[in-house]
Amino acid sequence: MILPIVAYGHPVLRKVGLNLSPDFPQLDKLIGDMWETMYASNGVGLAAPQVNRSVRLFVVDTEQIFNNMEEDEKTEFPDAPGTKALFINARLVETGGDDWSYNEGCLSIPKIREDIFRQETVTLEFMDQHFESQIKTYTGISARVILHEYDHIEGKLFIDHVPLLKRKLMKGKLNDISKGKVNVDYKMLFPG
Repeated sequence: MILPIVAYGHPVLRKVGLNLSPDFPQLDKLIGDMWETMYASNGVGLAAPQVNRSVRLFVVDTEQIFNNMEEDEKTEFPDAPGTKALFINARLVETGGDDWSYNEGCLSIPKIREDIFRQETVTLEFMDQHFESQIKTYTGISARVILHEYDHIEGKLFIDHVPLLKRKLMKGKLNDISKGKVNVDYKMLFPG
């Protein structure tokens, strides 16, 4: 089932997600709904807070990005052909490499994109769908999308990485999103 995406300004986006246990009610359904919602919204990542669940769960599929690139473009990114993964109860182990800029957007903050600096690699400790412990390192675009989604389960948004002056200049657009004054081709849940 396609779930509505929570819009900027909704309090769930600023909460730190709670850990999940294997007996979380209808976890498999939630995971399936998140994949379906992400694809229906043309996203490459989706965190549970974005579908109004304050838990430490997110899905990522950067393979889509590489599928839409020309072959010569793919050589610029060390993580080609991308990553498709589910992360439960993720904890940041470390980040590394140089900071690099990439133009990011967010399904919860539609129509706003900004160049965001993030480090090249991320190592996470997490559980897979079977609650088996994993520790993996990701790089390139995959690391970036994972860090973006990880921010969501920590109650942070990509605009928190934007300089304060730029954020002040976005205030009108952000307020419009909170009020539902935005036109998107997916269902949204607005604050209030």
